[in-house]
Amino acid sequence: MPNNFSVSNQVSEKVAQAKMSAIKEMAMLSSKIEGAASLAWGLPSFRTPEYIRNAVIVQLDQDIEIGKYALPDGLRELRKLVARKHSIETGIEVNADENVLITAGNMQGLNTLFHTIVNPSDEIILTDPCFASHIQQIKLSGGKPVYWPLDEKHNWRLDLERLPDLINEKTKAIVIVSPSNPTGKIFSKSELLHISEIAMQRGLLILLDDPYCHFTYENREKYFNLASDKKAFDHIVYFFTFSKSYAMSGWRLGYMILPAQLKKEALKVHDSTMICTPRISQVAGIAALTGTPEHLVTFEKILAKRRALICQRLDAVAHVFEYVKPEGAYYVFPKIVADHRNSYDFSLQLPNSAKVTVTPGNAFGPSGEGHVRMAYCVSEDIINLAFDRIEKYFGK
Repeated sequence: MPNNFSVSNQVSEKVAQAKMSAIKEMAMLSSKIEGAASLAWGLPSFRTPEYIRNAVIVQLDQDIEIGKYALPDGLRELRKLVARKHSIETGIEVNADENVLITAGNMQGLNTLFHTIVNPSDEIILTDPCFASHIQQIKLSGGKPVYWPLDEKHNWRLDLERLPDLINEKTKAIVIVSPSNPTGKIFSKSELLHISEIAMQRGLLILLDDPYCHFTYENREKYFNLASDKKAFDHIVYFFTFSKSYAMSGWRLGYMILPAQLKKEALKVHDSTMICTPRISQVAGIAALTGTPEHLVTFEKILAKRRALICQRLDAVAHVFEYVKPEGAYYVFPKIVADHRNSYDFSLQLPNSAKVTVTPGNAFGPSGEGHVRMAYCVSEDIINLAFDRIEKYFGK
C-alpha cells in the first residue's frame, strides 16, 4: 500500500484556511529588515511600571508558591481585587468566585469565549473594520464572522439601523471594542445602549473587549463602559487586559466578568487549554491593582503627544493618505490615496522600498481595504523616521 503521507494532509481544514495575523506578519517582516521603522504592531514602548516590577521581585523571594499552578479561575486575591475594580468603574457588584475569570490577556479570554459559545456555522457580529485577530478566532472556533460596516464618512460612526438585519437564528454575539482598534473611534453611550437593547430583545451576548479605556485624551466624557448597564448584565461579557494600560503585554494577563453559569462553562475551555493563567503574572496583577497607577496619566499624555505628531506628519503627505483623527486608543487608520493595487501590496511595498512597516487594512475586515493601520504607541523618533522615509519615497 503506497505511503501518501504529507504534513499538509494532516492539517485540519479550518487551520489550513486560517491566516496568520497580518499585524504579526508585518512585525515579523519588519524584524528581518535592518533599521526598519515599524508602525505595524500595537506594542507600547513603555516599560512595566516600577511599582509592579519591584513587588514581583519581592514576591519571587518570599512567595514559595509563585512558581506553581494557580486554580483555573485565578488567584482569589486577584479575583477579589478585580471585582472591586469593576464595581468602582461600573457601579455593578460582582462576585469574585462566580463572575470573575483571570485570563492570559484578552486574546486568550475572547478565544475561550468563542469556543464556549460557538457551534459550527454560528455567527458573531463584528464592527467593520474590527480587530484582525477576532476574525481568525471566530473562524478557528467553527463560527462565521458577520461584518457590520462602520460609516467612514461620518467618522466611523455605527450604522444602528443596519444591525437588526444582520441578526438571524444563527447569531450568537456582537463584539464591541471602544475605543476601537483599528480606527480609534469611541462609540457613544446612546449607541452602545441601543446595541444593548437589541441584544436583550434578540437573546444575544455582547462581548466587550476593552483594552484602551484609559486612552481617550480629550474625549474622556464620551467614553462609556457598557458593562455598567445593570439590566443587561446577563447579556454582557466584559474583557480587560493589563497589556496596554499597565504596559504588561508580555505578562499575558487579563480578566473577564461574566454571568455565573457562563463562567462554569468557560472554565472547561480555559482549563483544557491553559490550566491557569501564569501565577507570576497574577502576582504582578495583584501589585498593579493594589498600587497607585500614577503612570496612567503619564502614559496618556505621551500618547496624546504622539497622536498629535502622527496627525501632523499625515497632514504633510495628504497626497499619500487621508485620515480621520482617532478619538482614543493609539492607532490611526488612514485611507491610501496614492496609486496602489490593494492595501496588502501597498503594505509590502513600503518596507521593501522605504523601510517602513504598517498593517494592511484588509486584515481588519472588508471595509478596511484601501487603508493601513499605523500604531503611534512607538517612540516619537520612530514616527518621525517612518514619515521622513515616506516623504522621501513618495515626495512632498
